[in-house]
Amino acid sequence: MPVKYSLICLFTTVSFVITPLQFGCGQNKDDAVSKTTEPTDKIRAMQHQAFSNKNASWGHWGYQPHQYNQWNNHSNRLIPVYTFGITLNQWREEGSKYRDAAKLRSLYGTVPDGTLNPHANYYDQTDIYHLQQAAIKQGYRNIILIVFDGMDWQTTHAAASYKQGHVPYTSGRGQGLSFLDDTRVKTDYALVCTSPRFGKTSVDVNAQTVTIGSDLSTGGFDPVRGGHAPWAEPMTSYLIGRDREQPHVFTDSASSASSLTVGIKTYNGSINYGVDGEQVTPIARQLETMGFKTGIVSSVPISHATPAAAYANNVTRSDYQDISRDLLGLRSISHKNKPLRGLDVVIGGGWSPDKDADKAQGANFLPGNRYLHQTDLEAANTENQGRYVVATRTSNANGATILEEATNRAIQEQKRLLGFFGTKYDGHLPFQTADGNFNPTIDGKVTEEYTKEDILENPTLAEMTEAALKHLSANNHKFWLMIEAGDVDWANHANNIDNSIGAVFSGEAAFDRVMNWVDDNEAWDHTAVIVTADHGHLFINREPEAIATANTH
Repeated sequence: MPVKYSLICLFTTVSFVITPLQFGCGQNKDDAVSKTTEPTDKIRAMQHQAFSNKNASWGHWGYQPHQYNQWNNHSNRLIPVYTFGITLNQWREEGSKYRDAAKLRSLYGTVPDGTLNPHANYYDQTDIYHLQQAAIKQGYRNIILIVFDGMDWQTTHAAASYKQGHVPYTSGRGQGLSFLDDTRVKTDYALVCTSPRFGKTSVDVNAQTVTIGSDLSTGGFDPVRGGHAPWAEPMTSYLIGRDREQPHVFTDSASSASSLTVGIKTYNGSINYGVDGEQVTPIARQLETMGFKTGIVSSVPISHATPAAAYANNVTRSDYQDISRDLLGLRSISHKNKPLRGLDVVIGGGWSPDKDADKAQGANFLPGNRYLHQTDLEAANTENQGRYVVATRTSNANGATILEEATNRAIQEQKRLLGFFGTKYDGHLPFQTADGNFNPTIDGKVTEEYTKEDILENPTLAEMTEAALKHLSANNHKFWLMIEAGDVDWANHANNIDNSIGAVFSGEAAFDRVMNWVDDNEAWDHTAVIVTADHGHLFINREPEAIATANTH
């Protein structure tokens, strides 16, 4: 009798970490908020000083070595993927697409200059989609995709060095974080290219149409300029599309997430639309027709690019309200005549102050919450004959408790689950810093200050993950789940090393919850977990020892 497996995919948008805030060191959530900066919090001091001086000897963001805060966008670096319960042997047997001109032409529509590499030992981001499909064919019943949004090799290396108090590796998979070290089940590792097919293009959000211009920037990856591996010395101007001889464009989170969920190279800003202007069906919707339950968890707004690509279709990632309607099975601009079924579990951020206008969302934008409008939240609620038991941030109520109670009720009543949380800072969960507190210091964005209520009234990414797993697996149901640690990306955009490390730890805690859940349910014979990112940034870690020795806890 053949052995069946379950696939769990983890993407760069998950945020789970076992920190002192989770009562591991006798510290409660109130302590975390009231705790002020201590002399021992050296990584926070390093961030404050580096940003204040605009210079740091130990590292910088961007391509100018003497300017700490210089580049706040993505890069074209190769990023890692880690698998658990499933290997990448099929990739090795088939060989990298970057060795094959015909396969590159299928990916990009052409063979981009400098991209064909007969010695390529890296793969493409679209291969992660095909890995999920292969797992289903092999009989896996549970697929968990964890996405650490914006987490490249350098980000992982910095976090591992800080956590260990020394530099644990200089190349390869590495060690020092849970998803680097865990060997309780068969595990594997590889590098993938994230470059899109095109940069931004012209779209009409009201008509949901796409126009590809003839002068549009195109993707590709030149290992001579970009580095054969992320730890190699690259031409930094190339990695950010500023090499005039080889101006390959870097991806945004929408295009890269679409590669993960539908397996195509597309244009930046696309939520599961091809360059031909046609909708493509993501794997979650494919699997729901096969009896799988489906869900998303994110530390940032639920209709942001990565969780959006798990299920929705839209010509632009900016049409947040319509994307939320797709996620919840409500009538949307892209599915006017026949609304989608909707995900079984949606848990994440988006709770935030209202907005009066948003041109990017088109003519049907409703003044109010820009991510999930109040009328749509009400329509989804079982209290109004909707299909979701709703847990939302509630004044003076513990967010984890609110979510747990809603989860239990949804299971008992055989309803779907919607968790809607966040802070006033654009709807995301509170940013965890490297020491396990929630006290960010200055960076390239607004310095966020959280209240005791912000911490109390929001669950952590790990707690959200646990709720999703409990609901989706009820009655031994097969499922597909995406978990996004989205705050890694926000920290790197802000050029904040303290937040970046803390965000990785938050995602690591979520990963730990996943792995322990599989163990506790003896589900490794039918579960696969995939951990990856959607793209990289351009942090240059010149003195990793400085980050390592900053950990005095």
